[in-house]
Amino acid sequence: MLKVSKFGGSSLATAEQVRRVCDIITADSERRLIVVSAPGKRYTQDIKVTDLLIAAASERLAGKLGASECAEAIERYRSIISELGLPSESSDPIASDLMERLESSSTDADLYMDTMKAGGEDNCARLIAQVLQARGVEAHYVNPKDAGLLLSDEPGNAQVLPEAFGRLRNLQERPGITIFPGFFGYSKQGNVVTFSRGGSDITGAILAGAVRAAVYENFTDVDSVFAANPSIIKNPAPIAELTYREMRELSYAGFSVFHDEALEPVYRAQVPVNIKNTNNPQAEGTLIVPSRASTEIPVVGIAAMDSVCCVYLSKYLMNREIGFGRRLLQILEAEDISFEHVPSGIDNMSVIIREESLTVEKEKRVIEQIRQTLAPEDIFVERGLSLVMVVGEGMRHTVGIASRATGALAGASVNIEMINQGSNEVSMMFGIKSKDMETAVQALYTEFFDC
Repeated sequence: MLKVSKFGGSSLATAEQVRRVCDIITADSERRLIVVSAPGKRYTQDIKVTDLLIAAASERLAGKLGASECAEAIERYRSIISELGLPSESSDPIASDLMERLESSSTDADLYMDTMKAGGEDNCARLIAQVLQARGVEAHYVNPKDAGLLLSDEPGNAQVLPEAFGRLRNLQERPGITIFPGFFGYSKQGNVVTFSRGGSDITGAILAGAVRAAVYENFTDVDSVFAANPSIIKNPAPIAELTYREMRELSYAGFSVFHDEALEPVYRAQVPVNIKNTNNPQAEGTLIVPSRASTEIPVVGIAAMDSVCCVYLSKYLMNREIGFGRRLLQILEAEDISFEHVPSGIDNMSVIIREESLTVEKEKRVIEQIRQTLAPEDIFVERGLSLVMVVGEGMRHTVGIASRATGALAGASVNIEMINQGSNEVSMMFGIKSKDMETAVQALYTEFFDC
């Protein structure tokens, strides 16, 4: 059997953490395909290596040097190497690589930024391979280009190309332990392109799907996925088992423990995912599976997404106007805006969008285009909203979930701006004012978990 194991930035932030990661890798002979992130924060106010590289690239693109930010990233690696007791010259290739990236062509700003960002994961993978080799373990770094990780030519938001899976399948035949950098791959044009931020989860999922792994282990800094955000709910209940659909809904709505785009490759290949803690590897963690045997507990988690807005429009007999919704969404598409939800009635429609996607300039253009194209009787944009999600496969079999949820929100004096539930009944979404988000999460958690 073959396990794919991914280690996040917090798991690789210090020499002590790197030692712990190597101990975990070598403790199980089935862990033969390892994906690593760039070193993360060592403490709360620290800066991630990726953020340092982004800062360096931004400086260079602004016509400055960016050398100090790049030097700080290099120093992070030097510190880890020194504390691990590796030869000091081990940091020289890392320094050369990062400086070469910094001084490379910045004609295409997006591709240049991706080249810089990818340096964190790429050099961390080389370092982990070196640490394992120093222990006498057969370990090899592999470059995503050589392995065949082909991505779409979309810097900062690349998608895996179907032909990549067949090429990546050959990784299972490699001897020893393969160390693979997360977060980036290569376009067909040969350019470095990255996934969206946090994309090392996606890399691990792609590899697990490609090699049909027995399990995809995602090591992070928590024992499990919790039923609610620990920063809002004190000591929330751990979740032992989730379905892919439940995890997708929770990740989408704010659960940062796992990238919301990372489930698709393992879902297609039906590879189970195990969320585990690097600092407590003996803990069972949370298992993400195709289906759960028991759905007696109707709700498994409460999630919340902040900073969304709503484009609201109404028009009498809207439902009789063929193509109304399509034309509305085409206007958003022309501005490169994706939508989150579209609650609607017979004479009105609301389109929920992430606020960062609808800048003030885009809002003006969108509103004008909607007026000209669709001639609504009323149209406005409401900002400062949050989405709160109640998630659970068992909801479809349980009478009264909506009543309990709305009752809990009413009891907490939270006004509901909108409600939306998909036909699969895995989640129920409530749109509320952002100022009420924490109160809403607390009320719903109390209703479904503290009763």
